Order: sequence, then structure tokens, then C-alpha cells
Amino acid sequence: MKKKTIVPLPPLEELEEELRREKYKRRYYSAFGSTVSTLIVVAAVAVLVATLWLPVLQIYGSSMTPTLQDGEIIFTVKTAEPETGSVIAFYYNNKILVKRVIAGAGDWVDIAEDGTVYVNENRLDEPYLTEKALGECDIAFPYQVPDGKWFVMGDHRATSVDSRSSAVGCVAQEQIVGKILFRVWPLNRLGAVK
Repeated sequence: MKKKTIVPLPPLEELEEELRREKYKRRYYSAFGSTVSTLIVVAAVAVLVATLWLPVLQIYGSSMTPTLQDGEIIFTVKTAEPETGSVIAFYYNNKILVKRVIAGAGDWVDIAEDGTVYVNENRLDEPYLTEKALGECDIAFPYQVPDGKWFVMGDHRATSVDSRSSAVGCVAQEQIVGKILFRVWPLNRLGAVK
């Protein structure tokens, strides 16, 4: 006959302590799982907003000085159609360029030797420029903007390669990323882009 071993029961305090530890573990894992799930949802929403409605871009180069400087970070907003005078971002050869809309479809653009721009024979008021220049230009003026397109130019006319060059040409709706709205970096230049 086998001898039965009697195992003593742990004291009630130890059982209660072990039960508290198990409950704490369950609450901890539940809170951790819910926090991770919330973070994943927030990140997905942020990516969707940034991609679909408010793309964030960094400026490279000097074609938009003094309006936008190299290294600045800006917000864009998707719009149906850009307006004349607004600054837009658009795709060109797997890059994103930032330029100002000068004229729309059907408008006639003319640029004098001194860099003065005329749209439909009216001199364009350009308070955002610090200097005028004809720049890199290989199209004949006056030039009529094709249907469904926009004529764009950089604010630093001497260095900007834009619609004045047949390499870039006019911008079609499907190329447009969005209208530049707001500068977020550097903080000392924080504000709306005009």
C-alpha cells in the first residue's frame, strides 16, 4: 500500500495575495493591449490625413525665395482648382516642385525682357518678388495656356525652372499635390504662405 502525502494548504493571506497578482496581470495586459490598439488607429488616421488631405512637404532649393526658403516645412491642402496667385506643389519627373500659379487655361501670358509679367495684356502685380528676371525661357511669347492647365513660375525668377521652360511646361490637374497653406518650420517664420 502506498503512503499518501498530505500537502499543507497555504495560508489564506498567501492565496489572496496570489489572486491579487493575477488580477493585476490581467488588468495590465488588457490596458496594454488597448493602448497599443489605440496608438495603431491614431497612427493610421494621421497617415490618411497627411496623405489625402494635408500633405506635409519640405522645401529644397531656392526657386521660391523669398516666399519659401530651403529647409522650410509646409502644409498643403488638396483643392479642386488652384487660383491665380496661389502657391502650389505638383509632381514633375518623380519630384515635387513648388511654384506660384500665374495664369489659368485660355489666358495669354507675356513676359517683357525686364521680367515684367502680363496676363491677358494686364500687368501682373507681384508684391512677393524682390527682383524681376526673364530667367530660363525657351517658349515664344505671348503664350496661351492650354485647356485644363496652369502656367506656374517660381518667385526667384532668375533661377527657377518653371512653365517658361518647355521641359516643365504648364501643370495639369492630375499633377497637383495641393495648395501651400501654412509654414510650420522654422518657428520664427511660422504662419500662412502668401
